[in-house]
Amino acid sequence: MNPYQQKRRWKYLLLAFAVVIASGSLLYTNYLVKNIAQSERTRAQVWALSMRQIFLSDDNDFLNYVFAVRDSLTVPALVVDDKGEFKYKKGLDSTKTFIKLEAEENKNIQYDTAYFRSELNYMKEQHDPIRLEVFGSQWLVYYKDSALLTQLKFFPYVQLSVIAIFLLTAYTAFSSSRKSEQNQVWVGLAKETAHQLGTPISSLMAWIELIKDKFNAENDQLIAEMENDVKRLEIVADRFSKIGSRPVLERHVVFDVVKDFMDYFRVRVSDRITFNMSGNTDVEAGLNIPLFDWVLENLLKNAVNAITDKGTISIEISESKKQVFIDVTDTGKGIPRSKFDTVFQPGYTTRKRGWGLGLSLTKRMVENYHNGHIYVKDSEVGKGTTFRIVLKAIKNDQQATA
Repeated sequence: MNPYQQKRRWKYLLLAFAVVIASGSLLYTNYLVKNIAQSERTRAQVWALSMRQIFLSDDNDFLNYVFAVRDSLTVPALVVDDKGEFKYKKGLDSTKTFIKLEAEENKNIQYDTAYFRSELNYMKEQHDPIRLEVFGSQWLVYYKDSALLTQLKFFPYVQLSVIAIFLLTAYTAFSSSRKSEQNQVWVGLAKETAHQLGTPISSLMAWIELIKDKFNAENDQLIAEMENDVKRLEIVADRFSKIGSRPVLERHVVFDVVKDFMDYFRVRVSDRITFNMSGNTDVEAGLNIPLFDWVLENLLKNAVNAITDKGTISIEISESKKQVFIDVTDTGKGIPRSKFDTVFQPGYTTRKRGWGLGLSLTKRMVENYHNGHIYVKDSEVGKGTTFRIVLKAIKNDQQATA
């Protein structure tokens, strides 16, 4: 199992653990809500019975006890008769309960019917009524949940939301800090690598010049290719030295830059692979050649590794009004559509000995250093893959910018 798959498995495990915690919290809160709701239902029934006793009892001492029981109810309630007339209220807004109707000769206080109807409809939606027989008629007692119960219903969602926001913020801050530390380590390692390579590269260049002079091999093809490889090694060291700093982009003809690298690369791979190049030969873009060669190298190496026997690698350059398109196509084993984005993630590889960093570095160099974009344009398993690089085209009156 590669590091990417291990990381993904840990993410799934943590997500499953979070779902278990959230579900447990919701289930336990739901259990408490049901118990409290049942308790409030019982108190509402006791209150309804106390109302009935108030109208039916003649014992004043007993009535004091009944009044104490009635007043102990904390949830809002309404009592209506079988005709829908309001008989009693409990715990409703005192500023809206009554309205005062003034006439010329007398004053009369009546219930605010609109407010009561609104409250009654809300109570009907929440609970079934408690039925009472009073003076031969049937009264209905409606009540609604207390403020505590209402808050408890929404509390787990608020709690989980706050926890999720906190964890997301903490994860983002931690991930950003860790990524910054990792970048500093990689930058330091890259620059130290470039520094360490400097001395042996200089020595190799000197040895090549000495061989030319001693054996009169100025035009020897093998020596020329050896010199090209040492120069390429010098370019690699220069790449590492540029990591962590903003590279300078210079104006170049894209076709020429790509062709120069392809000519170097094609003689260093198997003859079973054919290289083709076509397209616009004049369009220009802002490029840092050492870094852009690295991009091409990673793409071409992946294309070569994808071809198991004979195959073809084609590069086509095209242009729109403001963009340059570089399509790198191979006839290799292809990429499943579900992996189009995954291939650019660090650690993802299909090779047994691969690090899974090539395409990740390629994406970073194209997008962060060349202000471009790279993606899998098309791929079919068993037939091949096309990667597309998108860069900003430079017209005659424009300059390259970093």
